[in-house]
Amino acid sequence: MTEMTRRGHLALLAAGLGLATGARPAAAQAVRWSGGTGRPTLAVPANATDCHHHVYDARFPPAPAATLRPPDASVDDYRALQRRLGLSRHVVVQPSTYGTDNRLLVEALQAFGPEARGVAMLDASVTPDELRRLDAAGIRGVRFGTRLPGGAPIADLEPVAQKIADRGWHIQLVSEGEKIVELQDVLRRLPVLVVFDHMGHLPEPAGPDHPAFRVIADLIETKGAWVKLTGAYILSKSGPPLYADRSRLARAFVALAPERLVWGTDWPHPTSPADAKPDDAGLLDLFAEWAPYPALQAKILVANPARLYGF
Repeated sequence: MTEMTRRGHLALLAAGLGLATGARPAAAQAVRWSGGTGRPTLAVPANATDCHHHVYDARFPPAPAATLRPPDASVDDYRALQRRLGLSRHVVVQPSTYGTDNRLLVEALQAFGPEARGVAMLDASVTPDELRRLDAAGIRGVRFGTRLPGGAPIADLEPVAQKIADRGWHIQLVSEGEKIVELQDVLRRLPVLVVFDHMGHLPEPAGPDHPAFRVIADLIETKGAWVKLTGAYILSKSGPPLYADRSRLARAFVALAPERLVWGTDWPHPTSPADAKPDDAGLLDLFAEWAPYPALQAKILVANPARLYGF
């Protein structure tokens, strides 16, 4: 074997093993809009579900009132994150960026296929025909928010809830703790389940001592509400990599009602700067600290999402 051939053979072998100069180890995988490259320590169970992420595409115009306008985050980008984390099922959530224009959401669900579900944004003008179309596309809930402009007005929450009740959909609420307290009577009247994303956005350092925790706990007990264990990084004051101050709140929800919880990444973390995105593998391992037993992890990652989203 000539020296040139031998070098070429060794180079190919090194590349195949991930050993070439400057290459990351085989287990490492960079994903757009996610910090870090390593895989999570937690080996997730089959059909583990990311119940909260978004897609963005400049082909679709933002809602006129929207202030959150992040760069593109595509279906293929998200699939890379799935491979890195070991997840298979997932829920695409309509961001405030596009308001009630759900075209990108529906397009993404069609691309993702049967392992995806969606949460749309709708106002009170939505028609029965549109609801049927969205249901067939995989939509299972409607998101309302009070934190960022761009979505339907909160006054449309009750009329929309009435329209979706016979479909078994839910209302997903992204709102501050103080606003949840304000809205508690409205939320109790709704004929559908309520899902609080990002742990109700209860602020630190109050966490589970905030009055909204009691409101959410009451709605879980009396109305079957749900909570998403997502967005630990959003209101953390201690910051990365552990977001340790949010663990008290998360553990309080786990202790309160593990059968009414789901988990998600919130990828591509649209409120975080491009150069300071959370490490999604770290977020998954943080969840494993909140729910430290395999049976509990399987309930929150697999069984609960299957019930809530109809997988």
